[in-house]
Amino acid sequence: MFTLDQIRSFVAVAEELHFGRAAERLNMTQPPLSRQIQKLERSIGTLLLERDNRSVALTAAGRAFLTDARRLLSTAEQAPTTARRIAQGQAGQLRIGFTATSGFSVLGSLLTGLAETLPDVDIDLQEMVTSEQMQALLGGELDVGLARPPFDAAEFESRLLLAESLLLAVPCGHPLSTAGEPIAARDLRGQPLIMHSPTKARYFYDLAVRHMPVEHGNVIHSVSQILTMVSLVAAGRGVAFVPESARRLGIEGVEYVPLASAGGDAVELHAIWHRGTRNPAVARLAEYLDAGEPPR
Repeated sequence: MFTLDQIRSFVAVAEELHFGRAAERLNMTQPPLSRQIQKLERSIGTLLLERDNRSVALTAAGRAFLTDARRLLSTAEQAPTTARRIAQGQAGQLRIGFTATSGFSVLGSLLTGLAETLPDVDIDLQEMVTSEQMQALLGGELDVGLARPPFDAAEFESRLLLAESLLLAVPCGHPLSTAGEPIAARDLRGQPLIMHSPTKARYFYDLAVRHMPVEHGNVIHSVSQILTMVSLVAAGRGVAFVPESARRLGIEGVEYVPLASAGGDAVELHAIWHRGTRNPAVARLAEYLDAGEPPR
């Protein structure tokens, strides 16, 4: 097997096409340089250089090998720097899980900030509900999750990314949109309701029933995605509890009305990661989140 010293020797001779100049460039004498080339050719099993007393030229094999040799040297020279950058969290990979709702709220601005702060860290995105993210974090399949509470603080470290209002989405022109006051429980009596699935969208289901008594006899649809809920509202199928960031979907035919019982920070989204993570890029992410305002 050839060595990096042999590769450096070959590249110097191939570029100079002169053993004397190549030896000077490498701060060595010609005899050991010639031996390095001979050992390399024996290792490869073919001549790379044609030489006589007056000239040096590359063989066809030598010209082909020169391209790979340069690439090999570049990789070898870069490897220590890359290793240090990965160890410092400046390079490597972050596998980030995100909920569908975070995809149209904070995800875009978070990725923009990370691209500026950690430009050499590759981001791998995976859409998952919060329970799936937690399992993936515990199993080492994710590095960071954009998830909803609750989560075990003994297992996961977290940073609050977003706290927003819970609103009622209603069709444009609906009587509830013109009342001029926040919606109370009495206002929802008899209203057809598009509700969150208690299994697939448990966080939003619990949040809704905690802030507003729900008459389950009024529930005409149970769905798991905010986009689906707002689309059904736009179609006039009923009203729905949604986070304020649902406005960003830009679906026409929908108005958003405040709830009397839900404050401006009812809906939370956190960045979470396992406390035992060994990925240095996670620490850099935490530093980025701690340095300024959470992404919006």
